[in-house]
Amino acid sequence: MAALTLPFENSFAALPPEFFTRLMPTPLPAPYLVGVSEDAARLIGLDPAQLDADAIDVLAGNRVPDRASPLAAVYSGHQFGVWAGQLGDGRAILLGDVATEAGPVELQLKGAGLTPYSRMGDGRAVLRSSIREFLCSEAMHALGIPTTRALSVIGSDHGVVRETIETAAVVVRMAPTFVRFGSFEHWFYRNDEARLRVLADYVIDRFYPELRDEDNPYAAMLEEVTRRTATLIAHWQAVGFMHGVMNTDNMSILGQTLDYGPFGFMEAFNAQHICNHTDQQGRYSYAMQPQIGHWNCYALAQALVPLIGSVEATQQALDVYQGAFGTKVDELLHAKLGMKEQREEDRALLDELFGILQANHTDFTLFFRRLSGVHAASDAGDEPLRDLFIDRPAFDAWAGKYRQRLRAEGSVDAERRVAMNGVNPKYVLRNYLAQVAIEKAQHKDFSEVERLLKVLQRPFDEQPEHEQYAALPPDWATEVEVSCSS
Repeated sequence: MAALTLPFENSFAALPPEFFTRLMPTPLPAPYLVGVSEDAARLIGLDPAQLDADAIDVLAGNRVPDRASPLAAVYSGHQFGVWAGQLGDGRAILLGDVATEAGPVELQLKGAGLTPYSRMGDGRAVLRSSIREFLCSEAMHALGIPTTRALSVIGSDHGVVRETIETAAVVVRMAPTFVRFGSFEHWFYRNDEARLRVLADYVIDRFYPELRDEDNPYAAMLEEVTRRTATLIAHWQAVGFMHGVMNTDNMSILGQTLDYGPFGFMEAFNAQHICNHTDQQGRYSYAMQPQIGHWNCYALAQALVPLIGSVEATQQALDVYQGAFGTKVDELLHAKLGMKEQREEDRALLDELFGILQANHTDFTLFFRRLSGVHAASDAGDEPLRDLFIDRPAFDAWAGKYRQRLRAEGSVDAERRVAMNGVNPKYVLRNYLAQVAIEKAQHKDFSEVERLLKVLQRPFDEQPEHEQYAALPPDWATEVEVSCSS
């Protein structure tokens, strides 16, 4: 069976033993398959059709594949802006990494039981959050946003206590590495420069080998990570994605979206929207994400100062953030509006747009998708858009300026429509869609998980047979809350 014979290489396990604890996953009673991503499976050479009972045992953590070297990594971090000290993989166990044509891919079991880093937790994940992470990981990949992947969700009737009694599940997550900003902070705050250097050398040699010949490879790594982080968050803002818990231990050293917890996609636009019910202060609101990304890069930079050697060189590496974010978000927003050229006066047009989206709480995804129907010469195609606004005269005024801007660069309606529909998704993982799939799965009906996954893997296609997944959310959707409980 293919799942038992993956050619694990275990590069992280080759680091000194202080970086992790070796341990076996805790068996999950009577596991069953909830969902599998065929796309993610193909990445590591697996055929989903071969996922028999033995394979499900592997994906649940009940059997360890040959050549795997299970471990839980140690790291620390800032949580909600406060130093939290040692954290670590409290419910995640790394099996090892597999070589692929696209580079190494680590397989990690999330929800695989207690580890030395579980603190007050039980080491388990629940079906609810596991389905959300599974679907969103694959949805973000389909949107072209850097992210960890999700191979499968395995469920069980085993009960775990959260606000209520829920059932346990295990997600198999995939990424080139799960090293995070907090991995470096851990050794910095312990004043252990030797192990800090070991970790930095590992990351550079394995993931940034082109930086090894730089005059200061550690500064070059910080600069590249900062640039990738800024670019990632520009992607988040452009698609209306809110991470919800941007702690430094949830920030990937590769600039990928990591640790899907209380995330959300913007619906009725509100720049101050907080998708995480636990975030009482709004630290991780939509509007704050770019600033917090910068703050997190500063936290990483502080940890790397002993290796970089000077505050000046460290600051210089960090200085790329604002430019990288601004350049990417401008590029993405111009593409969303179907504008090929970038002009100085466009800032006023964009600011006015987001002002009327805010004032009218317009649905973010529907607005940008329908915007492709606007005609440069007249308002003949405006009605589907106007229907999204309470203050229609305000929209009409902006739309007139937008059409004028399109005409100024000779925009062709048909060409622009195709280009805009290639960057403005019709389908995103709205919380209520996930909730419907979760509730069915809790009654052992996994058809909606499978159906929703397939829809989200083609977010830019029309898919008229799935039109209901692109509709405005129902009234009850406002009652769906997500928090750090998972």
